[in-house]
Amino acid sequence: MDKLKKVLSGQDTEDRSGLSEVIEASSLSWGTRIKGFIACFAVGILFSLLGTLLLWMPRKGLLLFAVFYTFGNIASIGSTIFLMGPLKQLKRMFEPTRLIATILVLVCFVLTLCSAFWITRDLHSSSAFCSL
Repeated sequence: MDKLKKVLSGQDTEDRSGLSEVIEASSLSWGTRIKGFIACFAVGILFSLLGTLLLWMPRKGLLLFAVFYTFGNIASIGSTIFLMGPLKQLKRMFEPTRLIATILVLVCFVLTLCSAFWITRDLHSSSAFCSL
């Protein structure tokens, strides 16, 4: 368990400089990190499930689904920030081996929201009903 803590917090090397001691002293404790991870991940799952349930609402269902589902996924992915820290998370996301996957996920988040706003706007305008 101690090895896992060291790897996730970026302390897997034995080199201890003054800067790393300052960062360690000002960071969250391991228990607080786990609680933050669980809370953020639970919020992500809740938002994703809520988005799925709201999909079946008559008028704004598609829009609510896109918003809640996207924010749920962002919260779930962002929950790992509590385990390894925001800077290390971003560095790992944009490593060359993960760069394409990261870009695809971010583009899909944006396209999901854009398509939901465009489709609901078009459905509620009178020109969309005339062209059908």
